[in-house]
Amino acid sequence: MEGKDTTKKGGKKDNTTKKGKKRKLFVYTFCLMDLATKMYICFGTSMRSEKEAFDKAMEMLKRMDIDVHSTRLDMYYSYPGISESFSNARVYIIPKKNSTFKGSQKWKREVTSIVRDTIDHLREYFRRCNSESGFSADKRRFGWIVMQKKPDRIDTALFSSHVLRNLFLLAD
Repeated sequence: MEGKDTTKKGGKKDNTTKKGKKRKLFVYTFCLMDLATKMYICFGTSMRSEKEAFDKAMEMLKRMDIDVHSTRLDMYYSYPGISESFSNARVYIIPKKNSTFKGSQKWKREVTSIVRDTIDHLREYFRRCNSESGFSADKRRFGWIVMQKKPDRIDTALFSSHVLRNLFLLAD
């Protein structure tokens, strides 16, 4: 499994700042992809933060009762609590500079495995490039901009693009 957060620009939806300038809003999405089939397993969206999108994706994963064996996450998710989100899975991350051994036993095992077998860990971690290219292809195919304004319609549009991706993969 591969986890990655992607940011898509909100097309027509603008917010006005205090100075009267308009700024674009972002829709944060977190998708979990199966590396073997290149299909999306679950996803979450948020207008506020990547963490909220991640939490929604994890909630969807729990509802579907899917067993995750391993996941590869970027540096935004390299904190001790992340290993608890994927209880039975191996988590491949590159820790932040200020990371410590403080945390759960699972976190300590993950950090220790990075130190003991760095090359193997990096080999597994950089399998993320498969999902990165998939996310990039989706943005080229379906567009970067989400034209909807209401949050529930934004969720529906992004969910539709994820389902279409999975259908295209099945047709190949």
